[in-house]
Amino acid sequence: MADDNAPVPGSGDAAVQAAASRARVTGSRNLPQFDDLPIPADTANLREGPSLHDACLALLPLVGVWRGEGEVVYPTIDGPYRFGQQVTFAHDGRPFLYYEARSWLLDADGAVIRPAARETGFWRPQPDDTIEVLLTHNTGIVELYYGKPRNQTSWELGTDAVVRTATAKEVTGSQRLYGIVNNGDLAYVEERAMVGHPLQPHTSAHLKRVVG
Repeated sequence: MADDNAPVPGSGDAAVQAAASRARVTGSRNLPQFDDLPIPADTANLREGPSLHDACLALLPLVGVWRGEGEVVYPTIDGPYRFGQQVTFAHDGRPFLYYEARSWLLDADGAVIRPAARETGFWRPQPDDTIEVLLTHNTGIVELYYGKPRNQTSWELGTDAVVRTATAKEVTGSQRLYGIVNNGDLAYVEERAMVGHPLQPHTSAHLKRVVG
């Protein structure tokens, strides 16, 4: 017999119950920490560590560690290729988020081929709701993005400046859209202009929360 009190999929109650179910596993996990650090340690779990700075409240849904799979495409590669990825959004109580992404290429069966792209940086929300994002890539690229929240659960960014080393691939611009989907997962799509090609789809991924 159907339960008349069961939450309707996609409803607010369903989202709350899904979050509570995930938190039974992820809510007790956090980043590995040194207990002798004389300053506040980074936390990716809003239940632990310093309180999230008020300036970062518009980014609160991003805080955590996320893991899943994605796809990379571009005219210069033979793909599309599948990749695995872990993305971290953490804070230390100050008005910015620390960001890190680590990726690995996967074969058709999901086995790991080798490590892939890495990037690290900071998301810096401003009083006018603008978000400044600074990213450094292991490939010799440094990017400065500006963006704003589209709503309470999605954020859109575009590059204002791209700097590269003498040995890095030519990259001239990038756009990204991040969003909380499926009652709590993190998804993003990225477009990139590089090696003579105009801005076009490059990577996308769907990640599930593993911390926070």
